[in-house]
Amino acid sequence: MRVIKITAVWCGTCLVMNKIWNKVLQEKNIETTSLDYDMDEEEVEKYNPGKKLPVFIFEKDNQEVKRIIGDHSYEEMLEIVGELEDE
Repeated sequence: MRVIKITAVWCGTCLVMNKIWNKVLQEKNIETTSLDYDMDEEEVEKYNPGKKLPVFIFEKDNQEVKRIIGDHSYEEMLEIVGELEDE
């Protein structure tokens, strides 16, 4: 599984979710690609993230299997990762 994480430096929710995601990564070994909404604009456009951030795009075999937008608790993120690992 791979996760594409799209955030922005001006996004308060992104800062909170970065901390939560880093905590998830302490529990799970997940390949993560981090993109900045403004600095990586060309690459970000490929994922059509919309206007609400952060966006977490979960991929398996280079196919999107789930998209999480906005803020979620650590427990919710762990549950989502666990469900996707079981598939």
